[in-house]
Amino acid sequence: MAETIKYSKIHAFSEHAAAVYTLQFDGKFLYSGSADKYVVRWDVEQKKQDKFAIQIPLTPYCIQLFDNNTKLAVGLSNGDVHLFDLDNRKEIKYIRLHKAGVFSMAENKTKRHLYISDADGLLSVWDIDTLTLLLQLPFDSDKIRKIVVSNDEETLYLCCKDGYVRSVETTYFNQKDEFYAHNDGVGTILEWDKNTLITGGKDAIIRLWDKTTKKQIKALPAHNYMIYNLVKLNEHTLVSSSRDKSIKIWNIPQWTVAQKIEYKHGGHRHSVNNITPINENTFASASDDSNIILWGI
Repeated sequence: MAETIKYSKIHAFSEHAAAVYTLQFDGKFLYSGSADKYVVRWDVEQKKQDKFAIQIPLTPYCIQLFDNNTKLAVGLSNGDVHLFDLDNRKEIKYIRLHKAGVFSMAENKTKRHLYISDADGLLSVWDIDTLTLLLQLPFDSDKIRKIVVSNDEETLYLCCKDGYVRSVETTYFNQKDEFYAHNDGVGTILEWDKNTLITGGKDAIIRLWDKTTKKQIKALPAHNYMIYNLVKLNEHTLVSSSRDKSIKIWNIPQWTVAQKIEYKHGGHRHSVNNITPINENTFASASDDSNIILWGI
């Protein structure tokens, strides 16, 4: 039964000297961005630091692999974005458009777009092939904490500090709709299937929504503080992480907690800022405690 499956620590990468805010995985290497002002690459199979590392002038709030994982965007606390060619190991563009911290980036593989959002509510759209600005859209939303591209890549979901989720179509970038999801801000959104959206917010609640009507289906008290991430590992497993220092594994479709991972279980000592899937049974988590932990069955 699903309830008997438990996740345990496989390995911890402890070489960062400060909080780790952001993770990306390319199928072999795990990339991390830390307040120690380094972006570092880790070999997941060998469980060791790779020789690739980038020193940057300010804290990276988010990183994003794009263009078939050959390039890496690094968004900084002051709004600057540095783009790197990973094959040639060199910087290829320096973006100075955003005036506030870059909190999220996302790639649209079909449209060949890179999306960037910041703490002022500005969304910018970039052409991946030419690395030129296509559009900038200011939203009266306060911080846009996360951008998520829909599974069909026709819609952007924006998780906003004012409590709303806004959806924008990716052809002409008109806003399609918006719905109020969480008191004091939306932390993350996940398109679970063709009918269901899942959000997590500062109210520490996971909410399920009908994708078409935006009517709430279910509300799950999930954590004690803000929910930063929701990850679908497989059809039966959802993983959530929170500022409350914990990770929770959820059984689907029962929507029950199968496991809670805290410091006493080998987990993180401080806020769990990011999680990213490695495969359908393995994920990585990053924390203010400067550690990155691999978890698996």
